[in-house]
Amino acid sequence: MVILVLNCGSSSAKYQVYDWDNKDVLAVGVVEKVTFSGSFIGHEAKGRAKLTLAQDCPTHTDAVNLIIKLLTDKEHGVIPDMSVIGAVGHRVLHGGDKFTKSVIVDDKAMEVFEEVKDLGPLHIPANLMGIEAAKKVLPDVPHCAVMDTAWHQTMPPESFLYALPYEWYEKYGVRRYGFHGTSFLYTAKRAAVLLGKDPFKTNVIICHLGNGSSVNAVKDGKSFDTSMGITPLEGLVMGTRSGDADLAMPFYVMRKTGMSAQEMESALNKKSGLLGITGQYTDRRDIQAAADKGDKRAILSQDMEAYRVKKYIGAYTAALGRVDALVFTAGVGEFATVIRRKVLEGLAPLGYVYDPAKNDLAHTRNAETNIAADGAKVPIFIIPTDEELVMTEDAFALMKGTYDVHTNFKYTFQEKSYVNKSRSEGLKGDLQKNPKLAGIIANPK
Repeated sequence: MVILVLNCGSSSAKYQVYDWDNKDVLAVGVVEKVTFSGSFIGHEAKGRAKLTLAQDCPTHTDAVNLIIKLLTDKEHGVIPDMSVIGAVGHRVLHGGDKFTKSVIVDDKAMEVFEEVKDLGPLHIPANLMGIEAAKKVLPDVPHCAVMDTAWHQTMPPESFLYALPYEWYEKYGVRRYGFHGTSFLYTAKRAAVLLGKDPFKTNVIICHLGNGSSVNAVKDGKSFDTSMGITPLEGLVMGTRSGDADLAMPFYVMRKTGMSAQEMESALNKKSGLLGITGQYTDRRDIQAAADKGDKRAILSQDMEAYRVKKYIGAYTAALGRVDALVFTAGVGEFATVIRRKVLEGLAPLGYVYDPAKNDLAHTRNAETNIAADGAKVPIFIIPTDEELVMTEDAFALMKGTYDVHTNFKYTFQEKSYVNKSRSEGLKGDLQKNPKLAGIIANPK
């Protein structure tokens, strides 16, 4: 049984092919610059060198067709034909407040996604095009929607409501929805495994730090509060998004400059954040290189990014009362040692005591590590996220009719004996390069 996972973004189409019987990833890849000129696919099949192939993809339908063509290619493919695929999992940005879990895509689900399209105008149209394109190629298998917002539907009203006219919530669904839910689900469950605790008696704070970033307070194994809001704009300082800002600021700037509402929305989402502060960078590696050369605005952007994360950790520590672990995940959380250091410095009074040497060692996507100082009461885990695995398991269970909301469903990665085969193999190489890494690997209790 093979499960295909598709994640169609505004200008990309990521995919993973998973062999369910052998619990192994057969291929991963991404089509970049979809809808733009110069689009190309980067394809990695197990045991083979990475392939990069240029091909114009003016639509997401073209991108999906290119993925299918490559997966079944005699030289570079990993399956004989599409008949071996049992289900397809699709990432969908927003499900409003209609879904508390992943669902099989039917006409009713598509209607809901259309209704909430305005809440994610960059991503949801691309998500839907990916679904429609895949259903044309694979019309006879279940297609499953895995929503970033579903995980957060357990938040209480005091967390998800804004202090705005209540009728806005009733009529227009104005509320906090939160995102990165699939990543938070995975890392929350894995943190419970590492702690040796019942997941529903576990409190954790998870920092998903990437180009888009958010923090999640998890109380008794369920989402309690999160930094993103009705859209992914609220919260942390991100690659191009502003995060938290005075709600009156856009009106002030619009009056001063004559900017339209559309121009302001674009500026807040695409020209702010780290790009806005540095004037040219969003990639943390570029920012670090500039900071190393003394670029003051690069350094400022790092300080602002880290400080915003620190504030949320402090707020959520107070909200939860007891925190069993602090978790970093996603590209920046997993690799940006400087950002982690800037976040963690000064948090010892709250119980988060880190070891600088361990922090510098933790630079891998192939192991779960603990960078807390020896004797510290609260572990500080770095858990490489695996959203694709969550999507795969949801799609398989929906296909089999065994799926349920996460409070009534157990994933394979919740087992103490769980091993990610591809990461386990990659860890061998990491340990050869850096044997000291073995000393900070977090093992399940």
